[in-house]
Amino acid sequence: MREQTTEIVRHGITQRWSDAVVFGSIAYFVEVPDDPTLPAADQFRQVLAQVDTRLALVGSDRTRLLQVMIYLPHPEDLAEFNRLWDAWVPTGHAPSRACVHAQLAAQGYRVELVLTAAVGTAEPSAV
Repeated sequence: MREQTTEIVRHGITQRWSDAVVFGSIAYFVEVPDDPTLPAADQFRQVLAQVDTRLALVGSDRTRLLQVMIYLPHPEDLAEFNRLWDAWVPTGHAPSRACVHAQLAAQGYRVELVLTAAVGTAEPSAV
């Protein structure tokens, strides 16, 4: 059995946020597209690729996602987001998920994700 620790590990620390925070065997992070000038579908692809990178940073992968909160400022984008999401999430490993219509902090963003993932042994074939 893995020993639990009370240490908090922060990655990419700035004054306002950390790119990821790990406590025990759980990672918490938020992703927005690096380029908010891209069309919606390209932003969705970009943000999902960024999630893969962040998961690898904390020693996790798509099969270990626990919960994802999806914020979309344009409800008409949901069908396209779901199409890309369904192809991205490994079969049998869908996290708990909610999708909310909300105005985002910057107008160009078409998506923001709030993620929780288990860290530990990642399955290399999942990404």
